[in-house]
Amino acid sequence: MKLFFRKSGQGQPLIILHGLFGSSDNWFTLSKQFAKDYTVYVVDQRNHGQSPHSEVMNYGALAEDLQLFVKENAISDPDIIGHSMGGKAAMNFAVKYPDMLRKLVVVDIVPKSYPVHHDAILEGLHNIPLATLKNRSKADTLLSKFVPEPAVRQFLLKNLSRDADGRFEWKLNLSAIDQNIEAMGSGMIFSGKHDGPALFIRGEKSNYYEPGDEDRIKVIFPNAEFVTLNTGHWVQAEDPEGFARAVINFLAR
Repeated sequence: MKLFFRKSGQGQPLIILHGLFGSSDNWFTLSKQFAKDYTVYVVDQRNHGQSPHSEVMNYGALAEDLQLFVKENAISDPDIIGHSMGGKAAMNFAVKYPDMLRKLVVVDIVPKSYPVHHDAILEGLHNIPLATLKNRSKADTLLSKFVPEPAVRQFLLKNLSRDADGRFEWKLNLSAIDQNIEAMGSGMIFSGKHDGPALFIRGEKSNYYEPGDEDRIKVIFPNAEFVTLNTGHWVQAEDPEGFARAVINFLAR
């Protein structure tokens, strides 16, 4: 699958992978900062943003998409940052293709299975009648019945766009995500270890980590380092300065 991406800067290549319901747009500000020292590739993963849609949606496919992206764009030994779903994709890629990256940064996700916990979001998005929707304000009102946090709704509604006739449509493939939501919570698809440098950044207020998870990570990524920031799950959005500092310090060593 040929993925859409945004490229900026020059230097050591750095690939950024967004999380579920996200897109390359979410990383615009941070990518500009990283582009001062790196050639930054911010990718829309399949069924998200401007990348193609597919009924297939699992971490094996996402890792293979990344492998093809690196080869097609002749990228040599990139550093890779992945948040949440993007982190799972990056971890699987690192285990399957350990010689195709230099350093790995995983943001607020652990190589384990998670129970399905996006039911309210999916129900809320399906509850927005695109055919009759007049404006984004109405979409926000409808979504608020399912997603009470304004910042999360703002993030989700970035997926709304208009077609050539001015009607609202989803940029993401909502049906494919809905049908494969359990796969998005799965653990590692590929077995093995990755011995390369890895940084795991977590949000202290996030519920994606539990006691013992660092030991679980070390089994697969024995050279993992850990940083905790005073945020929830959206680490890079809630503390962009602290996040950028942690990433740059790690990559520069």
